[in-house]
Amino acid sequence: MNTVDMLTQYAVQYGLQVAVALGIVVIGSMASRWAGNFSQQALEKQTMEPPVRLLLVRIVKIVVMLFTAMIALQTVGVPIAPLIAGLGVAGVGIGLALQGVLSNVMAGLSIIFSKPYKVGEHISLLGVHGDVEVIDIFTTTLKHADHSRVIIPNRKIVGEILHNFGTIRQVNLTIPVSHRTNIDEALAQVKDILQQHPKVLKEPAPGAGVSSLGESSIGISVAPWTAVGDYGSVQGELNKLILERFRARGIELPSSHHTVHLVNA
Repeated sequence: MNTVDMLTQYAVQYGLQVAVALGIVVIGSMASRWAGNFSQQALEKQTMEPPVRLLLVRIVKIVVMLFTAMIALQTVGVPIAPLIAGLGVAGVGIGLALQGVLSNVMAGLSIIFSKPYKVGEHISLLGVHGDVEVIDIFTTTLKHADHSRVIIPNRKIVGEILHNFGTIRQVNLTIPVSHRTNIDEALAQVKDILQQHPKVLKEPAPGAGVSSLGESSIGISVAPWTAVGDYGSVQGELNKLILERFRARGIELPSSHHTVHLVNA
């Protein structure tokens, strides 16, 4: 049998199957595109990072195309069961080799859909804290107050105790004053400063009161809320304003007393 006859025989025997397989691939490609567009529209309603959304859309497309490829191969007579078994064995090996990476991916998906925190919120966990800057499929990036970045693998986050401050934080200051101070006057001045400061939130209402009684001073606690981005600057601004107001109103701050003991030689 010459080459032409062999090609003719194969064309007659497998031509229809190949044509059907090609048709399945074309339909699967269209279905993959439709599934990707549908997923894109659904994920746009969720709060997540664009790279994560793009990755999930690609995963949907790949899954659809994998099913299409298996159906097409089965149509042309390729046995699927051994192929799936081989892919399963290979998948186990790859899974073991990439165990840490896959754990991060699954943890990242869990974080994306359960939303224990969002971009812009301040969180504390694993002994670190910062503003959530990026939620990726593998890691979460926090921005620290000193503008450094803390990158945490997602698998370290899932299952841990997480403190989510949200988008506001409470500033805690303690201002010491002398025992001779008129406490009502001092508290009135502090509350007036809190009321006028543009970065201090009115809701929740800021708190101010006597927090401690010491031998040499009385501690006034100042606890306003502010936006996460203003947390660092508000502390210094309030300390400065309270100090200036106290000096202007004659409110005394405690002074240090040192006792000197003379011992006869």
